[in-house]
Amino acid sequence: MKASDVRSKTADELKDQLVDLKKEQFNLRFQRATQQLEKPAQVKQVRRDIARIKTILGEKNAAK
Repeated sequence: MKASDVRSKTADELKDQLVDLKKEQFNLRFQRATQQLEKPAQVKQVRRDIARIKTILGEKNAAK
C-alpha cells in the first residue's frame, strides 16, 4: 500500500480499511502464537499499513 493510494481515499474508507487491517493483525498474531504463520514479514507490513492510515487520518483531521 502506498501513501498516495491512501491519501486518495475518504476518511470513511480509511476507517473501514483500518478496521480490516486490525482484524488481519489479530489473526496474524494468533497464527504466530500457534506457530502457523507462513509469512512472518506480513506482520510487519500490516503494522506499517495501520500506521500509515492512522497518520493520514490524523493529517486529514488536522486540516479540517
